[in-house]
Amino acid sequence: MVAEEKKRNISYGSIFVFCFFCFVFVAEVVRFVKPNYDFKQNVFTERDVTVTEAIAEAVVEGSHFVMDSISPCNSRRSGLPRRKQHEKLEAPIGQWRERPPTTYCIKFESFRTLLNLVKDGKYVSRPFSSGGYNWTYEIYPNGDKRVGANGLISLYVRIDNSTLITNPQDVYAEIKFFVYNRKQDKYYSYHEPEAARFHLFKTEWGIPSIQSTANYLDPTTGYVFDGDQCVFGVDVFVAQPFKKWEVFSFDEHVNEPIFSWKLTHISTSFSDSYTSGTFTSGGRNWVLKVYPNGDGYGKGNSLSLYLLSESNEKAYVRAKLRVLDQINSNHVEKLVEGWPNAAENSGWGFEKFVPLADLKDQSRGLVVDDALKVEVEIIAFSKTDSTLNA
Repeated sequence: MVAEEKKRNISYGSIFVFCFFCFVFVAEVVRFVKPNYDFKQNVFTERDVTVTEAIAEAVVEGSHFVMDSISPCNSRRSGLPRRKQHEKLEAPIGQWRERPPTTYCIKFESFRTLLNLVKDGKYVSRPFSSGGYNWTYEIYPNGDKRVGANGLISLYVRIDNSTLITNPQDVYAEIKFFVYNRKQDKYYSYHEPEAARFHLFKTEWGIPSIQSTANYLDPTTGYVFDGDQCVFGVDVFVAQPFKKWEVFSFDEHVNEPIFSWKLTHISTSFSDSYTSGTFTSGGRNWVLKVYPNGDGYGKGNSLSLYLLSESNEKAYVRAKLRVLDQINSNHVEKLVEGWPNAAENSGWGFEKFVPLADLKDQSRGLVVDDALKVEVEIIAFSKTDSTLNA
């Protein structure tokens, strides 16, 4: 009995020890696997980010390569810091053309000599004039180190600020840089879509990543020729500030807005049309024009009535035209509004203003003692004033 009790205790103890070791083993496995799982997750995430960035870079590089495929040069900004590389989306526009620069050109007898003499600095041209200002052309044969453009050709123009000191103002200029390629026998030009802005505190503008310097050390690219010669050019087109402009306004407070006109012997009128004397309203001169037997679609069936600008201005007008009822004050009134609608003389009005039958009807009171009265009330009109800057 005692032996059986001992055997049972040993069995229970063995089971307990086995379970304890199983628990420890599982805990250790979990502790080991989780960091590796996290690491794999992190690696997978980082790989996704890298792939995404690579795709984005490929898209940018691909879109930029359209320009580079035309040119044997590599104008991508691979030599710039990461922040600058993202500016590839705003890369300068480049294209080939046969016509040389029109503003200024520099030919170097030896690019290697220029590179050795300038080293990490820049070459500054003699002053040249364009648009009433003096400029200099600056060439960094080994890149503008200020922006990290190592191993790249950087091109700039600088405005002479002495002019800006005496006459401080903003100067806007369209800048286009050129490099000559003998193999193509053409110039490759680079420019930004917007004009560059120069002022007293910003006298320099340029593109730091025109070409790789290596392209000018390899004679097979065509950018150096006849030994080691090379050509750089620039066009500077200064946008002159506008001097002529116009101001459009709409006057709804017209002084002397009403003008009345009486036509006599209307039944024996043989002329096609009659024009009133000049009257002034709102500071502008006007006339009324009447076709007693109609004009256009109103000819032979209606009286036509127009308001005209004496100076033939194509303005926007709002006015009321009336044929007055001289007995009952039941006037025939029509609102005219808009730009000129008459075929001639900048007129506003109606071909069919009032039927001729109504004029002949004595009870209507439109014609009394063979006289007709017409009237206009000018409510508003537009004005366009031209101005010349001093």
